[in-house]
Amino acid sequence: MSEQGWRDFLAAEDVADWVVLHGGATAVFRVSSLGDGARLADAIAQVPGIQGGGVLITVADDQLTVRLTRGVERLEPRHVQLARAVSAVARQHGADADRTRVHEVQLAIAAHRDTVDVHFWRAVLGYAELADDNAVDPLGHGSTVWMQELDDAKPLRHAMHVDASVAREHVEARLAAALAAGGRILDDSDAPAHWTLADRAGNRVCLCAWPDGAIGASPIVP
Repeated sequence: MSEQGWRDFLAAEDVADWVVLHGGATAVFRVSSLGDGARLADAIAQVPGIQGGGVLITVADDQLTVRLTRGVERLEPRHVQLARAVSAVARQHGADADRTRVHEVQLAIAAHRDTVDVHFWRAVLGYAELADDNAVDPLGHGSTVWMQELDDAKPLRHAMHVDASVAREHVEARLAAALAAGGRILDDSDAPAHWTLADRAGNRVCLCAWPDGAIGASPIVP
């Protein structure tokens, strides 16, 4: 696993339907009914190379979501062709992509090295391992739990925060909505990769356009 796969995906042509989130490349296609969504899901399931690769397809009343991998660093060159093929099938079924609907939520738990306790979070939530530092919903629906390891010398200010990952062209609208709803900016030094926000009580949320629109910036946040 490496960064090169998602960097190549972002640089590829004909993948404009797709947003690269923490959890991998994801697209949402609008459908007119649950039945149309199910038929589209069946057609996408016939795309060569889609079986056995960890693809998640979710159907709701008016949309179908496709995530190509379970983690951003698992994107490979083959996923570019797979994304193009899925988009082509969606167009054939009259389903338009809607990047504004694509988002992902991650729970980040900060701890010093000797108190990182990812095994507890996997056990208590019934989650599985994707990487050494995280826990993931085996159904593919719930938020990922990421253990953010802090240097021993760094003070632990907030032990837990939420990461919200959205499309690069949608992040400022989401930021404006959060501020209008009473939020405040604590740190914008890494914008547009991410902003650190807080509610009135001081609970933190990192609003991220990384890696979709800020590929040179780090996702690590306080």
